[in-house]
Amino acid sequence: MATINVNELMLAFDSLCVYRNLINDRVIKKLYELGVLVYRKEPGADEFIRKYNEFFFELANSSSIQSLKEHVIKLILFDENPFSRQSEKLPFDSINEILIDAASKDLDRLYYISCITSDVLKEYALENICTCEVEKRFVNSLPAWDFENIRGYEQKKLSHNCEKITDIFTSRSNWGECVKYLSDFYYTNGCGIFARYNAFVWEPAEGEPSLRGIESPDPICLSDFIGYEQERLEVIENTEKFVRGLPANNVLLYGDRGTGKSSTVKAIANEYKDQGLRIIEIPRKYLVDFPAVLRMIKGRNCKFIVFIDDLAFEDSEESYTVLKSVLEGGVENRPDNVLIYATSNRRHLIKEKFSDRAGLRTVDHDDEVRAKDTQQEKLSLSERFGITVIFSSPDKKRFLQIVEGLVAKRGINIDKDRLQREAMRWELMYNGRSARTARQFVDWLEGSENLRK
Repeated sequence: MATINVNELMLAFDSLCVYRNLINDRVIKKLYELGVLVYRKEPGADEFIRKYNEFFFELANSSSIQSLKEHVIKLILFDENPFSRQSEKLPFDSINEILIDAASKDLDRLYYISCITSDVLKEYALENICTCEVEKRFVNSLPAWDFENIRGYEQKKLSHNCEKITDIFTSRSNWGECVKYLSDFYYTNGCGIFARYNAFVWEPAEGEPSLRGIESPDPICLSDFIGYEQERLEVIENTEKFVRGLPANNVLLYGDRGTGKSSTVKAIANEYKDQGLRIIEIPRKYLVDFPAVLRMIKGRNCKFIVFIDDLAFEDSEESYTVLKSVLEGGVENRPDNVLIYATSNRRHLIKEKFSDRAGLRTVDHDDEVRAKDTQQEKLSLSERFGITVIFSSPDKKRFLQIVEGLVAKRGINIDKDRLQREAMRWELMYNGRSARTARQFVDWLEGSENLRK
């Protein structure tokens, strides 16, 4: 007889209580259907082969080629359930003991499920299902799903904290004993999508605005930058206070294009992601959804930077009142775990026309009586940010320092005089002096130098 105990496999599935959501995963659902087919009736070889291949397809088609055990571990880490939600908010010693015990037993059941191999099921089919040599030949030819030893593919990079807890699960055969490690992971990283992703964008999904986790966020880090150290330091120090639970301010980064404002925010989010910092980008056109975003992340243990890039409003737009209300504290206050970081090329975020000022002295009966009040309201939005950091275009000396720093970082060997001549010619021909122009020039230079070799 085969070593598999189909009855025990199905009992493990049906006994899941805390982690019951995992059965709805496409891969696990197909494995469950295969188990039901074998357990509840005498399937034909054709039915077994079809269900087997449906499961294999889903596993091979998952986000990255991985073993069944790796897939189950990731589902555990990123599941949102009563245990993970309590663990996100409370230290392990404060969680209900009944819930801990239930989660621990579920983890042991999931370990058993994750250990089911292709050889075991094929052996079971050969002994209990196949009735002729032709059927046995087809079952023997079914693909194995042990992807652990496959080379030549690139697995998706997990965060440092995810890799640590994954290593703990991978090295153990009694997953129930890992329940405290798992609880600590949730407490640091959050649960559900906030454990799985560190960067999000707010956008419509099937007609309804929602959070979309970004699979491959911009990997830029603080060590990649050359120049603007003082401007960046002010934003870094504010973020460190925020991550540590100290009072911190909303930040407006404004200045000339290409000076690294947006990249600074993204790099800071990457720097502190393992300390529970998450970033949510809200496009300007969806600012009216700001209260919905706040309700979704309120009460979470993670810290959130709500990022608004290239912020500016037309005179006719009313969504700026939503942002102003959030900044200064409306009826629905901004949660303590949320800061707003915005970038803009404009010091005053709402466009003001000369006609607005002319309205202060107009005799037109259709003009506003209190035009001065409207003017001040438009100019006051940027003042609602506690910290304003200015990123100005670099002068010639600073531009060349950025270029030389990037060249040194990349190990490009070039005469200094020639480098400076080429850099100044580039900025005249293209986008003017900025950190972005410097990087674009060095990209071109590196490619040209390698082409000559």
